[in-house]
Amino acid sequence: MLYREAGDFKTTYRDDNQTFPIRFDRMGYYTLLAVAFGVVPFLINDYWANAVFVPFLIYAIAALGLNILTGYCGQVSLGTGGFMAVGAYACYKLMTAFPEINIFFHVLLAGGITALVGVLFGLPSLRIKGFYLAVATLAAQFFLVWLFNKVPWFYNYSASGQINAPERTIFGIAVTGANTPAWAKYLFCLVILLIVAWIARNLTRGSIGRQWMAIRDMDIAAEIIGVNPLRTKLSAFAVSSFFIGIAGALFFAVYLGAAEVGEAFGINKSFLVLFMVIIGGLGSIFGSFAGAAFLVLLPVLLKNVLVGALGWPTDLAAHIELMIIGAMIVTFLIVEPHGLAQLWRLAKEKLRLWPFPH
Repeated sequence: MLYREAGDFKTTYRDDNQTFPIRFDRMGYYTLLAVAFGVVPFLINDYWANAVFVPFLIYAIAALGLNILTGYCGQVSLGTGGFMAVGAYACYKLMTAFPEINIFFHVLLAGGITALVGVLFGLPSLRIKGFYLAVATLAAQFFLVWLFNKVPWFYNYSASGQINAPERTIFGIAVTGANTPAWAKYLFCLVILLIVAWIARNLTRGSIGRQWMAIRDMDIAAEIIGVNPLRTKLSAFAVSSFFIGIAGALFFAVYLGAAEVGEAFGINKSFLVLFMVIIGGLGSIFGSFAGAAFLVLLPVLLKNVLVGALGWPTDLAAHIELMIIGAMIVTFLIVEPHGLAQLWRLAKEKLRLWPFPH
């Protein structure tokens, strides 16, 4: 009986247009924030940080970026791994060239550099779409990986071709490097995720978000009613690449600490983020979080259950994981194309009408 709109009166346009119009949703959101900031940092350890929380936060940022481009603007992209590599290598060069600058600004600048690269590779979207655009972004993926692998300047002429994140601190607390505590990694990524999610939510609800969705639904009709396809598509590529670049910078500097472009940012990374968006739900902020949580928690769950509890071989558990992910993708594409976000939305609608759902 708590999940009701009855009695929850709105007296201003701001209240009427808020993200969580039902009081119970707002209470749940603030409770979740309170737990995330006030409880988890005191309980987290290295295992939970490296296996669950930090990868979830980073992949959620990447999924938000891809969802803006693919879910909201309708531009198919298979170059997510390459753009994450741009963010990682940009962050590495900034960290080594300007060690006196705060790592937070390095991450944001790495996102800005990735946005410029994303706009460059987004130019073909003005003339091609669908499968052909997917191939063009796939070419960007292979080109960027090749570039970072073959040009020694990007990895500071290291003999191994690997980049290593130096230790950097915020308020005297290390957030990168081998001595970084688990709670510092978690909080640093959590703050950036909240900023990114807030920006994404406001962009998608504003005029620019409506332009993205108009281009997605029917670009010719959108152009007829005054939407500029050049500015709209390139803005989607810029914002998407900005978020993905931030995710790549965090993935390298905070999570991995050291990376080789072919292993860390290969084509598998592009497909992984794409699967998060498909399973979570295209065109949904919540879907980006749900898809990232599902594909981060699934391997951990299968490893603990199949390998740890049942004693199955590790390779068999990995193959079962791929089978489950493939089956989930096919199922969602056929049965529920809007993914977990739509299932959550339907469940809330049923709950609002309980005990008389229809």
